[in-house]
Amino acid sequence: MKNKTLKKICSAVIASCLLLSLSGCGNKENTGNGDPQDDSSQTQEQTAAVSAVNDEIRDISSAELVKEIKVGWSLGNTLDSTGGSGVDSETSWGNIVTTKEMITAVKDAGFNIIRIPTTWGIHMDENNTVDEAWMNRVQEVVDYAYSQDMFVILNIHHEEWHDPYYDNEAAATERLKALWTQIGTRFAGYDEKLIFEGLNEPRKRNTALEWNGGDAEGHEVVNNFNAAFVETVRGLGGNNAKRHLMIPAYAASSSDQAMKAVKIPEGDDKIIVSIHAYTPYAFALSDDLLARDFSPDDPSANDIVYLMNSLKTNFIDKGTPVIIGEFGARAKANEETRAEWATFYVSKAKEIGVPCLWWDNGAFTGTGENFGILDRATCTWKFPLIVEGLMKGLE
Repeated sequence: MKNKTLKKICSAVIASCLLLSLSGCGNKENTGNGDPQDDSSQTQEQTAAVSAVNDEIRDISSAELVKEIKVGWSLGNTLDSTGGSGVDSETSWGNIVTTKEMITAVKDAGFNIIRIPTTWGIHMDENNTVDEAWMNRVQEVVDYAYSQDMFVILNIHHEEWHDPYYDNEAAATERLKALWTQIGTRFAGYDEKLIFEGLNEPRKRNTALEWNGGDAEGHEVVNNFNAAFVETVRGLGGNNAKRHLMIPAYAASSSDQAMKAVKIPEGDDKIIVSIHAYTPYAFALSDDLLARDFSPDDPSANDIVYLMNSLKTNFIDKGTPVIIGEFGARAKANEETRAEWATFYVSKAKEIGVPCLWWDNGAFTGTGENFGILDRATCTWKFPLIVEGLMKGLE
């Protein structure tokens, strides 16, 4: 993603060409080092226009809203990247600058919700004020999807300041409230298609409790964080009194221990529980290259059935809707079985009314967690069978 009479026109044409050369889709040589603020005039114009958004929001429950959501895609390792500085952080983990064309490709494939993981802490000063340029860029990316009538989940991601300990709770809560006050104020005029997700995976990082469902302290502090988030957003102007809000279990864990500990704010019918579930673990998330086969007839498929039954018992049957905000199966040279898994997973989730969002981190090579399915440089699907499998699961 440049900006002056005949001389001005020539400069504008040159700038437009350069803009196209830096954008994703159609440019296979894009290195991912573009600057999302190069087109400063465009960003400022869009921000000025979007800041005046005052769309009417429907007064419907989250249970009703979730029925309209099909299947989603996450813009991972992008606005949630923590390298670089300022808006350059968007590309610091190797992905290219996000474009509206990318989001259009996602919508055209059948996805109707986008999750935009976003890191804020590194863009906040000592007074907990978010850098204006960063807020503008986040809003610009949100609008790529919102303007195309897609649902959008905006969250806080990869933060290192809200570990759920009693002795950290007060300071973290103050920052959480300050952050969501700014986000909620900026997006106050957006309608129900924009969903706020208060926290990503709040947990006791780098401890034995990190991923095992947590403990009483962790559960209580996460519940307190969730309550502070909801109270803060509800107290803001615009459409925020009717905004649909997602709150996670401890670490967004699908363990029974974590799910049973979730406290839902009373008297608020616009709350959605956020759960992350890469299930079965050996096939979907582990680095075990031998665990690359999946079949609905395999015993491991029972893990997915168990997950859905747990979500139904803990939340759905009690009137609380759920969104699986992250799921996916990493590449192990097994596109066909991943596609079969995707169909089975989404179909079982659909049976209980739970939408799922694929975690796409843009990673395709190496031995890491390769969850990428969209080639962002060309706006084409590297694993079309998986996309077909996801859509088949909705049938």
